[in-house]
Amino acid sequence: MVSRDAFAAAIAGAVLLAVWWAKPAPAQTPAAPAQAPENAQEAAPDTTPQATFKSSSNLVVIPVSVTDSSNRFVLDLRKEDFQVFDDGVEQKVATFSGEDAPISVGLAFDESGSMDLKLRRSRDAVSQFLKTMSGDDEAFLVEFNEKATVSVPFTSKPREIETALQNSQPGGLTAMLDAVDTSLREMKKAKNPRKAIVMISDGGDNSSHYTAKEIESLVREADVEVYAMGVFEPIFDIGLSSEEISGPKLLSELATQTGGRAFAATLSSDLPAVAARIAIELRNQYVLAYYPENQVHDGKYHKVEVKVAQPKSLPPLKAHWRTGYYAPSE
Repeated sequence: MVSRDAFAAAIAGAVLLAVWWAKPAPAQTPAAPAQAPENAQEAAPDTTPQATFKSSSNLVVIPVSVTDSSNRFVLDLRKEDFQVFDDGVEQKVATFSGEDAPISVGLAFDESGSMDLKLRRSRDAVSQFLKTMSGDDEAFLVEFNEKATVSVPFTSKPREIETALQNSQPGGLTAMLDAVDTSLREMKKAKNPRKAIVMISDGGDNSSHYTAKEIESLVREADVEVYAMGVFEPIFDIGLSSEEISGPKLLSELATQTGGRAFAATLSSDLPAVAARIAIELRNQYVLAYYPENQVHDGKYHKVEVKVAQPKSLPPLKAHWRTGYYAPSE
C-alpha cells in the first residue's frame, strides 16, 4: 500500500487546480501533510481495524477529510477532536479510524464527442489514479457516451482497466447522469465498506434518461462518495453548448452532497495532477461511525454535521464530509 508521504512526495509541486464554479481561491500546491500538535501525537490515535466498519442497517459511516488553509491534509487528529451531529443532535462516535483502509472505486469515463481532444489526457489521468491502488482495493470501469456500460467489472488488476480504455473512441452524445446510475448499481457489488465514484467528464449531459433531480436523490441515498475530474474549456470560450456551460455546476452539486469534491481543469494536460489530488484525498480520510440516538426507521433524510477542534498551533481547519443519509424505512 502506498504511504501518505509517498503520495504527497509524488505530487509535490503539482498545482492544485481551483474549481472555478466554487468560491474563488488561488491555486495551491499540495504540500506535505500538516501534522497535529505534538501533544496530540503523544496520545495514540484511537484507531480500529477496518473490519469494524461492517454493514449495518443502523450504523452510519462518515468519511471526513480535514485540510488547513493551504489545502494540506491534517493528520494525527484523535477521536476526541471530532463532534458529529445528526439533525442537530450530537452523537456518540462508536468507531473511529485514521488508517488507510481498503476502498472500492468506480471510474465513470466520458467518451462522448465533446471529449475528442481531451481523451488522451483523460486516459493518462485514470492511469495516474490507478497507480495508487493496493492489494485489497478494487475498481470497476463504466464507459459512456449516449449509453453507459460497465466495460470492466470490479477488479484488483488496474491493467485491465487501462487496456479497456486504450480502445476507447470519442463520439456520440453524453449521458452522464445515466453513467452515475450505472455506477451506483455496480457499486452494490463492492466488497469494501469505503466506496467512491470518480467521474471523468466535461459534465455536459444531453442524452440521459434520468434527470438531475432524480440522480441527486439517488446519490443522497447511496453510501458512496462522488468525486469529479472536470475537463472544461475556459469560461470565456465561445461556441459552448448550454450543457457544457452547466456541466461544472452539475458535477459540483453531485460531489458535494456525498462528501466528495469536484476539481476542474481548463487544460487537459492538468488532468493527471487532478487525479493525483483525488487519490491523495481518498487516502487521507478519517472514518467516523455512529449509531443514531434516534433509531426511528422513518425512511427520511437526516442531515449530518461534523465539527473539528481547532488546534492552537495550526492554521484554520476545514472539513469535508457526507452531508446526510436516508434512514432505513423498516
